[in-house]
Amino acid sequence: MQSKRMTLFAGHYGSGKTNIAVNYALYLKSLGENVVIADLDIVNPYFRTRDSLEELNNAGIRLISSAFANSNVDLPALPQDVYSLLDKREEKAIMDIGGDDRGAYALGRYADAIKEENDYEMLFVFNKYRPLTPDAESAYEIMQEIEAACKVKFTAIVNNSNLGELTTEEDVINSVDSAEKLSELTGLPVKMTTVTEKLVNNLNGKVENLFPLTLQKKII
Repeated sequence: MQSKRMTLFAGHYGSGKTNIAVNYALYLKSLGENVVIADLDIVNPYFRTRDSLEELNNAGIRLISSAFANSNVDLPALPQDVYSLLDKREEKAIMDIGGDDRGAYALGRYADAIKEENDYEMLFVFNKYRPLTPDAESAYEIMQEIEAACKVKFTAIVNNSNLGELTTEEDVINSVDSAEKLSELTGLPVKMTTVTEKLVNNLNGKVENLFPLTLQKKII
């Protein structure tokens, strides 16, 4: 699976951006890449990249996140270290963007630098089993809102349609048509369909471009 220097994950609240960002960072590291991951989600503090800090540290992945992540303080502040992510071009950089257009505004301050380097992909994380994105049309509207807010265009789609631990093989297969419809509406390819590791073997040959996920654990 080819990757750009920077990979940005954005989507609706609860679509699973953070879990995918962490898994994708670990995947790139397994290929021998020098990887940094940044948490730019200043809107929804529940699932944070910092929940996987120990795992990221053990893998040798640098994490950039707010000093207030995983605390009882929720301030709309971004770490200054994000600028180092833009400057250190020898690193593969992953960005976890906040949900919807409100979260995407945080990316806007870096948009010019990202587009100037022009070595990025921005992936829309689609989950048809979330209440506000049950179909391609509603997801497309959210994509357009995010693009308008952050001034960066999406380049591909991630089908992350799931019901957490309850997800079945049929749930994944039944989501493919919606993801393909979203691809048709946007003219963008479906880069991957994510599945939990326990479902990968059952879905091989049935769904294209599978990407196995380990579900992130929430630190309480």
